[in-house]
Order: sequence, then structure tokens, then C-alpha cells
Amino acid sequence: MCKFPTLTNLAPGFALAYENKVQMMIDFKNIRYLKYGNSRQQNAYKTLSELKVFEKLKRFNPILTGTIPIEIDLPESDLDVICACSDHREFSDLNIKLFGQKKDFNISTCDYNGIITTLCQFKSNGFKIEIFGQNITTEKQNAYLHMMIEYKIMQEKGLEFKSKIKALKAKGVKTEPAFAELLKLKGNPYEELLKM
Repeated sequence: MCKFPTLTNLAPGFALAYENKVQMMIDFKNIRYLKYGNSRQQNAYKTLSELKVFEKLKRFNPILTGTIPIEIDLPESDLDVICACSDHREFSDLNIKLFGQKKDFNISTCDYNGIITTLCQFKSNGFKIEIFGQNITTEKQNAYLHMMIEYKIMQEKGLEFKSKIKALKAKGVKTEPAFAELLKLKGNPYEELLKM
């Protein structure tokens, strides 16, 4: 991916249009975009690259989801990596082998909303990292679908909407409920967003 030119010398209207066009080109399935993002995204890229998370978990089709990829994260936001796994014992054993020595390492397998999920957690380089494994293609997992829907909504609504989302999150409102509040969605925000 090429490094994009700075927008400082462009007219404000053109800069915003150009920036939106660049953002529309992001491939969230390849973490290289983080390399050219804000400082937190660059640190995330460095951390994930040093750990070789995506290289070591490649056969599970890992995707980074959550708020850091779409720039609505808080200082305490996690790096959430989703994976597709059919054998939870194998997936657990591999994560223990790869990351078991990391700070605050923990791994468990449980029923999460009717879906068997393996969750591996640890800390590295100031980030809490969570690796999720479900027997669902990563592009069809709710974490990825929510992120893509939220990203598209922010592309359509603009920077002011994005700022309002971040302000609600800073007050303690979770991401999906924050979107639901601003979009005036009724019912379960996690389900309602998936309908959009």
C-alpha cells in the first residue's frame, strides 16, 4: 500500500472529499493500513507485527475488528482479533503455545450468545489483546459485520457524527449502543445495527 500524501495544503472541501475517498479504499482484512493511520493505529501495527499474530494464525483467517481500525477507540480499547476455528481444543492449544508466556494471559472456551467461542487474552506493548475463535467464517462474524456497518455509517454521516460517537463512548456508552442512540434505533442495538 502506498503512503498517502498529506492533506494540509488542500482546500478544506477537497481535503475532506479526498480523505473520504482514501478511507473508502481501506482493506480491513490486511492490517497494513494501520501502518499509515494515527499514532495508536501505528502502535497497534507494530505490536501485532512483532507478535506475528496474523502470520501465526493465518490459517484461521484472522481479522482485526473493534474500534481501533475505525478510529473511534478510547485509550483503554482492546485489539480484537477474530478467527474462524472448527476445533476449539486445537485453537486453544496453539494460542497457549504462541502467547501463553505473555502478561496476564488467560484463555477460555464458553457459550457466547449460543455460539461456542474460545477467547484468548493477554497484554503486550500497552495493549490488551483479545483473540476470538468461533466456528464461523470471520467475514460473517458479528464483530466484523458491526465494524463494517459502523464504518459505512460514519462515511455517510461525516466527521461530526464520528465525534459524537467518540464523545458518547468517552462517557461510558458502549459502541453499538452509541450508534443506536444517535441513529434513534429501537430495540437491541447489536441486532438493529445488523439490519442496516
